[in-house]
Amino acid sequence: MSKSLRLFTMETNTSWAITSEGDLPPVFKTVSLVFYSIIFAVGLVVNLTALWVFALTTKRRSSVTIYMINVAVVDLIFIALLPFRMAYYSMDYWPFGDMFCRINAALTILYPCLALWLFALISADRYVAIVQPRHSKELKNVNKALLSCVGIWVMTLGGAASLLFLEDDPDQFSNHTTCLKMHDIVYLRRDNSVHFARLAFFFLVPMLIMVGCYIIIVENLMHGRTSKLKPNVKQKSIRIIITLIMQVLVCFVPFHVCFVLLLFENSGQDYSTWGAFTTFLMNMSTVLDIILYYIVSKQFQDRVISVILYRNYLRSVRRKSRHTGSVRSLSNLTSAMI
Repeated sequence: MSKSLRLFTMETNTSWAITSEGDLPPVFKTVSLVFYSIIFAVGLVVNLTALWVFALTTKRRSSVTIYMINVAVVDLIFIALLPFRMAYYSMDYWPFGDMFCRINAALTILYPCLALWLFALISADRYVAIVQPRHSKELKNVNKALLSCVGIWVMTLGGAASLLFLEDDPDQFSNHTTCLKMHDIVYLRRDNSVHFARLAFFFLVPMLIMVGCYIIIVENLMHGRTSKLKPNVKQKSIRIIITLIMQVLVCFVPFHVCFVLLLFENSGQDYSTWGAFTTFLMNMSTVLDIILYYIVSKQFQDRVISVILYRNYLRSVRRKSRHTGSVRSLSNLTSAMI
């Protein structure tokens, strides 16, 4: 290849990369950096605390404990990738290689798939606790919960594997100095049949399981068929149900609705305002899980409360030490005058 031809090729690739990156508004990059920084800091503390409580300090393991450990692990995996996304938006350059770009993009879709199926398992667990309390020891077995979680991980990883080997790669002309595959959910328009199947199995099916469980639970509660249950068990189950419903409606439904609309859209743009916004909402789920942890675990409640009380204790100690120090200095001055 001649020198002039090589120069022309480099200029073409560079201009293509700049044009692609130029499709991202500067406001989006600024908002993304602020938002992902908050999500990373808060989500990391919340989920590490939850993992420590459920995996290390909980003495009696239950099916719910197993599900909470998996929720925390899924959140932490997703949160661990946020610094790479922030680095990309701040530098306008992807220095981490093509394969890691594919992994980062695949995990954007892997996270809601895993989270929704775990929520479906928690919903089924509440159904057994309220509607079938006689069979709870058999159905809420720890080994069965572990097996269910392993099955979901294998199933979801297999469903997201195709995203690692995209034939129509939007970054191939930029020599992988961009990572357009990571730009929200726009890049997923290229293989509609696979994505519609993924939507049906990883969104509609767990949603139907959750809705079905909640309808039966509400019906049993309204007709007084759960009179043998302790009031605290009922209250705890109702709080978990309300928390899961609100979290799914706020964080996951808008993301998937936008996803469906983008699959039918053929604008050719590499940025979507609604795609970015719904992706932000989906990311927020990693922080909102603190409500679920707080309701499920008394130990998590005690841990959060102890942290808050410890901070209040430190403040009171500092105030007392300042007050004591001022009193001592005044007494010393008085004794010196005498």
